[in-house]
Amino acid sequence: MGRSRISVIAAMLAAASLLTAGCGQGLLDGGSNSGGDEGPITLGMLIPQSGSEAAIGPYMKNAAQLAVDEINGKGGVLGRKLELKVADDACDAQTAVAGANKLVTEGIKVSVGGYCSGATLPTLPVFGKANIPMIIPAANSQELVDQHLKHVFLINGTGTQQATAAMAWMTKQGATSVALVHDNTSYSKDIAVRTQKLLDEAGGPETAILEAVTPKESDYSANIHNILAKKPDFVYWTGYFQEGGLIIRQLRQAGYKGSVMVGDGAVSEKLAEIAGGDAAEGVYATMTQTPETLQGAEAWIAAYKKKFNADPGPYSNQAYDGVRLAAEAITKAGSTDGDKVIAALEAVDGFPMFSGPLKFTADHTLSTGGFQILVVKSGKFALQDALK
Repeated sequence: MGRSRISVIAAMLAAASLLTAGCGQGLLDGGSNSGGDEGPITLGMLIPQSGSEAAIGPYMKNAAQLAVDEINGKGGVLGRKLELKVADDACDAQTAVAGANKLVTEGIKVSVGGYCSGATLPTLPVFGKANIPMIIPAANSQELVDQHLKHVFLINGTGTQQATAAMAWMTKQGATSVALVHDNTSYSKDIAVRTQKLLDEAGGPETAILEAVTPKESDYSANIHNILAKKPDFVYWTGYFQEGGLIIRQLRQAGYKGSVMVGDGAVSEKLAEIAGGDAAEGVYATMTQTPETLQGAEAWIAAYKKKFNADPGPYSNQAYDGVRLAAEAITKAGSTDGDKVIAALEAVDGFPMFSGPLKFTADHTLSTGGFQILVVKSGKFALQDALK
């Protein structure tokens, strides 16, 4: 299955040191731009800067800016500087569309944002109409993939991949009856339904209940009652950390003693804060790589901390890689023309990222670098199982 993560990161760092050298083959070769444009090349990033998921926004923005600054420090792309423009999507569809239109009018060449799938989905036609390639670092609903849009590329694992990892871990843990709980958003319901389908087909743990909750509530006692009435020994929450923390706390208060697992949208220290330390301890999560679980990334983490005086968090490494990939594609295209950049992204083969050497599938998803299992220990998520 290729190189270890340590060697991949070492290759990525080595590649970064060589990007300004060579014969026009690297990311930062300073070659000419066939499009004839002048001034900075602008990348756009839609992230939650307000609303219940706002805690994730700074991680992604800071990491993207770190990549921009590093690239500019080595000469930029096609002899031009990169510039990052950020807009708030609040994990809300209407806000996201307004933000996307704003970024289009500001002349971005590639979109490198997207956290909540429900907010990212309605921006696809906005960027598509403007022929702006989208490198999506976090949002991963299968609905993003199933539209088969040429300008959309995901560098996080998909909903199908996450559901597969969830089922594998439930089976490994000896679960017999599973409650799948979602919030009716595209991302959350997609994972829950796909997990249910896999469980029903596998002949292993059975689905005790598929329960939908209303987001942004404070009392989930009716949902808790429905779940506990089915007597599951495993609960999988596929929504975000705000509701997830409350559901975990209320499950434990109601006497539930079984295992709890959350999806990648709930991976935040805020989950443990909301649930309460004792209630959150031992909670599992399906998640792609995080800074804490990346072997060999100490220098990158130190650079982030030095620049922002804070630790990187979930999706910071994916946001960092999204900018690097955008710069690589523009360089290979020799232009910021949307069609040429899309063709360059489709041709990527082995570009070093934190998730491993990148090669897109025909659906513009990761061919390798899927999900792992995290567990809450002392209020923080730590690696439990790499599922290799």
